[in-house]
Amino acid sequence: MEPIGSILHLSKSGRLIIKSNQEVKAGTWILDQNGNKIAKVHEIIGSVKSPYISATPLEKYVTKVIGETAYI
Repeated sequence: MEPIGSILHLSKSGRLIIKSNQEVKAGTWILDQNGNKIAKVHEIIGSVKSPYISATPLEKYVTKVIGETAYI
């Protein structure tokens, strides 16, 4: 597992917004600190130097991971 950034919030569309410190491809699984799949990358937003990730969450109660570190 490799840390990629911090999970910021849940958007109005229901996607997790993650501030990333590296480039990640669409379709990549996002994991929590225990290695559990929590979301799948939908799209990359922003500049290459400072990207944000929009990811479709897998859990209904995924708000518990907000503020945590995301991994790939």
